[in-house]
Amino acid sequence: MKQQAVIGIDIGTTSTKAVAFSTEAKPLCRYAIDYPIISTKPNHAEQDPELVFEAVMSCLKTVIQLLREGDYELKGVCFSSAMHSLIALDGNGKLLTNCIIWADARSIKQAANIKNSELGHSIYLHTGTPLHPMSPLPKICWLRETEPELFRKTAKFIGIKEYVFHKLYGKYKTDYSIASATGLFNIFTLSWHADALKVAGINTSQLPEPVPTSYTFRGMEAGFALDLGIDANLPFVIGASDGCLANLGSDAVCEGDAVVTIGTSGAIRVTANKPVTDLQERIFSYVLTPEKYVLGGAVNNGGIVLQWFRDNFYGAETAAATENEEDIFSLLNAEAASVAPGSGGLLFLPYLLGERSPHWNAAAKACFFGVHYTHSRAHFLRALMEGIIFGVYSVGVALEQTMGPVKRIYANGGFSHSELWVQMLADVFNVEVRLTDTAEGSALGAAILGMHALGMLDKLEDASQLITVYKTFTPNQQANKVYMRNYALFEELYPKLESSFSHVAQFKV
Repeated sequence: MKQQAVIGIDIGTTSTKAVAFSTEAKPLCRYAIDYPIISTKPNHAEQDPELVFEAVMSCLKTVIQLLREGDYELKGVCFSSAMHSLIALDGNGKLLTNCIIWADARSIKQAANIKNSELGHSIYLHTGTPLHPMSPLPKICWLRETEPELFRKTAKFIGIKEYVFHKLYGKYKTDYSIASATGLFNIFTLSWHADALKVAGINTSQLPEPVPTSYTFRGMEAGFALDLGIDANLPFVIGASDGCLANLGSDAVCEGDAVVTIGTSGAIRVTANKPVTDLQERIFSYVLTPEKYVLGGAVNNGGIVLQWFRDNFYGAETAAATENEEDIFSLLNAEAASVAPGSGGLLFLPYLLGERSPHWNAAAKACFFGVHYTHSRAHFLRALMEGIIFGVYSVGVALEQTMGPVKRIYANGGFSHSELWVQMLADVFNVEVRLTDTAEGSALGAAILGMHALGMLDKLEDASQLITVYKTFTPNQQANKVYMRNYALFEELYPKLESSFSHVAQFKV
């Protein structure tokens, strides 16, 4: 009897990857394809939708072939996707725009106008999506104001995952999870939000139909099924957003569980059993299922800040380590470890690329504070690493104020390879931090959701039996005291400097 497999496919910002998993959640094979971000002008960030679709098809085709060679039976495919993308289509389904992604900042003015309007706060409280240029609501407003002819021609506003499924099945559907990140979707009624649509100047006929994340397509267009080498009725589960599925793939599905991801950027997300919004508008609240919601915030400044410091202040060492990038990061960790927690009173505000949660301020700037003659390069390095963790912790504080204490953290992303950095996380949050064997968090989350949708897993919570914790970090109480002293000053600095950030933002670099 053939072993069964499910594919989780993750459509990301710069690549798509397909990973096949056994029914025990063990990775069997994977394939990934990169594609560029199109950024021809300041604040522009787009993808070519056809290039992404081709990547999806190529990744699926390759992994399906690998499964066939391994004599596995493919039971279904489930999708993860990055959030906040926007594509305009005409009445014939033809592209009017590229895919405008979360990083596009052309709608800064529109986001600010909505946020400061009479309806803005109410829209956030109903949709759970912070009013920021990342989300489709202000993007649509920007198109309406700056491209009125294109806006007039638009019959459908969709995201990248909806584009893929429309090509494969000829239907405009969006899952509750992706919809809940648009700023247009009421997370309490699970339907498009009338006030948000009014602000955008659109109606429900211009949006895809919202469906549960377990919604399953069958009857793929014959040509595509033939190209993939599958039966056209093989179930394709619509899936959810990458952030929500990363929680599922990390075993963080119970209240009080949090996932901290630090890669290029960073995020902290907790799971709740009901939708919750924050009166101060600091966090997002997205749908995984009608019984599971993922709350949290993303920070712009994660590993990219460490990369900036490495490139600019460890030039000779980086050049010497070109043959093995791990060598330079081992050096960085060793040098940071030579300094005691607290970095000798040196603090770093990590807003090198502005900030999203909890401040939602694209003009925010990075700075070192408390510089002393005795501080060395190692002090600056450690302060930088601590500052990135403080930025994540500031979102964690907002989450705890909104829905209760974080009881444990599951860590993933590039930073999880640094035991020093993970220990900092445990010491700052003062909770246990766990590392699991799930390197492919969102893809595994998609596979788990697919297994559940296809009746192969009774409850999402049952996935915990499939995920192994291989290392645990416990907090150091003395270090926590030092960090909390520094964090108190870290929190004081932002409001004192906030009015100056906009002035600095006007300086030409």
